[in-house]
Amino acid sequence: MARRNREIIHRGREGWLFLIGGTNGVLGQYRRSLSGWWHLRRWARLIEARAARAQALGIRYVHTVVPEKLSIYDDRTIDLGYDPRLSPARRLARRLDRLSGFVDLVAPLRAARDGAEPLYRRTDSHWTYDGCLIGYRALLRACGAVPPPDIAERPRFPTEGLWDLGDKLPERPRETVVNWAVQRDATRFYASPLVESYEAAGRAGDLHVGAHVIYRNPSPQADPRTLMLFGDSYAHFAPIMLTGLLAESFREMHFVWSSSLDWAYVERVRPDILMFEMAERFLARLPGDDFDVTAYEKPEMERPARQAEMAPLV
Repeated sequence: MARRNREIIHRGREGWLFLIGGTNGVLGQYRRSLSGWWHLRRWARLIEARAARAQALGIRYVHTVVPEKLSIYDDRTIDLGYDPRLSPARRLARRLDRLSGFVDLVAPLRAARDGAEPLYRRTDSHWTYDGCLIGYRALLRACGAVPPPDIAERPRFPTEGLWDLGDKLPERPRETVVNWAVQRDATRFYASPLVESYEAAGRAGDLHVGAHVIYRNPSPQADPRTLMLFGDSYAHFAPIMLTGLLAESFREMHFVWSSSLDWAYVERVRPDILMFEMAERFLARLPGDDFDVTAYEKPEMERPARQAEMAPLV
């Protein structure tokens, strides 16, 4: 096990790759320990405090954790010697089973893992559109909203590429994935100067923490409420994945790439729904909820030091 802890990528069955290392020590999070117990307890208290503060503002709070591939596809690993039942997302869900705004995604994703379409990319740490769709539908139920009736039928197209886990192997295996053209009714109303400068330089893929965009959707089918999402690469600031699906569902949708909330921004906008999404591996760090969106509203190409906070593979 000690040797594997020094590794970053696990080679599973039939070309499936899994993130097991990195600065978040992914595989180590699946072990019982007193420090881990206290850490998840602090997370639970933070989530409960967020929900209470949002409720005091008249805002519905919805929180979810996107499971690691290890938590869903343990049957596609080889002799890793870990227990997926000790997934930190699972343990956190048990602690918060009475909190209506906490959405457990481990159970629905595991229930669908043997379906015709993969829920995660084979050579990437991220979920596929089919996996994202399961999470999106669960989140909409928690919001009391209904998806557009044709959302799962949006045009699909194959994309061949080198993805984040494959890029870390010497042979650099490529994979063809199925992407969706989700955006139809929603348009981007605002992008911060930081986002625009990265896009203008052709470096949008390098931008993570601090990305800030707003989408508006005039469709009569859109839910008339405003939703604000603090999230990461499983949502993204582009109209893809969770952000794209939510933008197609609500009249107005704000996205901020951060694991820490900016309560001043929340109070300024007063959204109907405040949603938080993060990858399971980032549970290793407890945010301070002291984020300042305006500090990132700059066109400079240099990323602030805090951007490492939720970069895709850290």
